[in-house]
Amino acid sequence: MTDDTPDTPLLQEPRLWQDEQWTAQVIKNEDDDGWAVAMFKAGASEPALVGPWTMGRDKKNPKPLDGNAFITLVKTASEFVRRSEQQLHAQLNQSVTVNGQDSRVTVLLRIVPDEDNPYALLSAQDEGGDELAEIKVDAGFKLNRQTAQAWVYADFAKPGSGRR
Repeated sequence: MTDDTPDTPLLQEPRLWQDEQWTAQVIKNEDDDGWAVAMFKAGASEPALVGPWTMGRDKKNPKPLDGNAFITLVKTASEFVRRSEQQLHAQLNQSVTVNGQDSRVTVLLRIVPDEDNPYALLSAQDEGGDELAEIKVDAGFKLNRQTAQAWVYADFAKPGSGRR
């Protein structure tokens, strides 16, 4: 046995196909009489993606999984996961560039989605990327050009603190 041989064999069955990173499982579609395929990323208990699956020739049972179908499913699921991660990153990380006293200032908002106490970090960087300020704000803080400009004009005082 070589080092690149997995300890457990990979499954390649009509309704279950697996590699080191993904598992495709054909399941009964609970919404109708058809079938669906669920794509699980290794170690995940919930599917990353569920989609319709083709009926077999007998119009009752699902078409068996095969290598080509699995490759296509992995590409689709990987792209879906990548886009979801990009969307989440965009929701949690925002930036706006505004005018400072002497140069442009980029104001960044990074939301920390803590289950018990979510918060956000509001920071400012100069044109060279050096940090000018960073403060903790409410996770619901709305970053836009006006709030960023007001924060810069207030010399980075905590928004709503009254300090000018």
